[in-house]
Amino acid sequence: MRLFPVLALAGCLVGPLAAQPDAFGMTEAMVPMRDGVRLHTNIFVPTKQTGPLPIIFTRTPYGIIGSPAVLWSNPNVQVLAPDGYIFVYQDIRGRFGSEGKFVMMRQPAAPGGVDETTDAWDTIDWLLKNVPGNSGKVGMFGTSYGGWLTTMALLNPHPALKAASEQASPADMYLGDDFHHNGAFRLSYGFEYSAELETSKTANTHFDFDRYDTYSWYLGLGSLTHANERWFHGSIPTWNDFVNHPNYDAFWRNQSVTAHLFKTSVPNLNVAGWWDQEDFYGPLKIYDILEKDDMQHLNFLIAGPWNHGGWNREDGTRLGPLDFGQNTSEHYHTKVLAPWFRYWLHGEGELPLREAMTFETGSNQWRQFDSWPPREARTSRLFLRAGGKLSFDATALTPKSDYDEYVSDPANPVPYRHRPISPTYPGPGWPTWQTEDQRFVERRPDVLTWQTEPLADDVTVAGDIVAHLFASTSGSDADWVVKLIDVYPEVYKPDPKMGGYQLMIAADVLRGRFRKSFERPEPIVPGQITEYTIDLHSNNHAFLKGHRIMVQVQSTWFPLIDRNPQKFVPNIFEAKDADFQKATQRIFRGSTAPSRIDLPLLSR
Repeated sequence: MRLFPVLALAGCLVGPLAAQPDAFGMTEAMVPMRDGVRLHTNIFVPTKQTGPLPIIFTRTPYGIIGSPAVLWSNPNVQVLAPDGYIFVYQDIRGRFGSEGKFVMMRQPAAPGGVDETTDAWDTIDWLLKNVPGNSGKVGMFGTSYGGWLTTMALLNPHPALKAASEQASPADMYLGDDFHHNGAFRLSYGFEYSAELETSKTANTHFDFDRYDTYSWYLGLGSLTHANERWFHGSIPTWNDFVNHPNYDAFWRNQSVTAHLFKTSVPNLNVAGWWDQEDFYGPLKIYDILEKDDMQHLNFLIAGPWNHGGWNREDGTRLGPLDFGQNTSEHYHTKVLAPWFRYWLHGEGELPLREAMTFETGSNQWRQFDSWPPREARTSRLFLRAGGKLSFDATALTPKSDYDEYVSDPANPVPYRHRPISPTYPGPGWPTWQTEDQRFVERRPDVLTWQTEPLADDVTVAGDIVAHLFASTSGSDADWVVKLIDVYPEVYKPDPKMGGYQLMIAADVLRGRFRKSFERPEPIVPGQITEYTIDLHSNNHAFLKGHRIMVQVQSTWFPLIDRNPQKFVPNIFEAKDADFQKATQRIFRGSTAPSRIDLPLLSR
């Protein structure tokens, strides 16, 4: 959820406007809200404005753009400015220059109260009345927390809000975005992000680790009870919320946009990145919610080969070791973002996409679909087999429930990326960790691996990927991590150093206690075979001829995910060091317990 301005503004697009930082004048304002709190707002108006212009409005907790020169380093501004806009940036309540109290992901207020929805409404209303030369039309967009703030404005949109672009917005902080995935706590992110935003009002403060390898630091922390005991001392409100709300209770449900967002009268472009390390679940979920009642065809989606906010950068040709053969960010800026706001705010041009535009990785091409997931995709089942094999052939399954097993030890958890693991913030490894070669864990005894033979033809995935694990544990709780991987040929002539590379395409975790309900966790019955359904989310990827499809399963992913004691306790945030124990995990793969991955495939 963190996209600080320094990241969002890196680089600039080459063009005739690139050397014109004096093209805008800036006015600083303290905009009053309905309760009297004033929000710090910077307004940038073109110096050569010749007629009424729409307003592009962005809200953020990270500190706003403070000068025309900085404004001009923003690739989004570079591509939008030629069409003519007034740009407005605002610090939200309690952050930087704004008055009031900051509340992380402020929940929608009861009638008569204030929240991010009312603050957006009040600001737009003030801008229309106080910024000369505006056309009466407003567009909003933002990435990450700014995307969520854009989504909040859609809950009760001001009549002047005529277009929006929600980008990488979290949708549910318990089920799939920043702080938890399927009930499993995202330790390194939750710890470091809450410290950054709630240590200082006027700065983004990095936690001061006493070593570079945070794997070692978090392992030394021990159980999560020590976080407040040794470091936070109850002073970080969001961490206290984690401790006090370990299950999917009213606190998390009310914070989720799924509880409030049902339809919108404002055209909305949802933007997602296939390797978004923070908020991939959110934009796809928001798109899905709005699509259910989109009778006016106002809901659209673009998903590309980006990490968190990668579409905002100047050059999207590469991500980590991957080369897409084209500047995908430039495609987004010039072919989608600029035409989107031009169409809705200026009434010019055509819509840039008919419904869903996705970048198909592997084949490295943009695709257009009339729906997402594509209606033409058909689900095929990829079964785990004996000897570390994967097969689409269900008839070859053994009649009895054979299994593979491993011992999961919380004292020696599987790292989620190569060690040493640098801090999440300021990095540098966090933004691209999902593209790291997975061979670094393949031979660990607590990671199971299955793979196909080299593919005779391309296998193209487009839509929602779901894992079905039939598993047992000797403990009474367990985490199940499933990874879908594209294995490159050992000899790969286009890029020899990618030979044998294991590229993670989709992955996620399920905390076993929540297999039946996220609201009411239950112990696992030791030794009992249980089916676990794990959502690996949407994707559009071509496993090319000669590549292999691989599946890995493990029970720790540290310190991305906190360690499960593997013994059921009421609240893992209050578990003691003595509660953590080894457990034997079995993954079953016979006809009576057919562990598999359901893949939505497109025919060629």
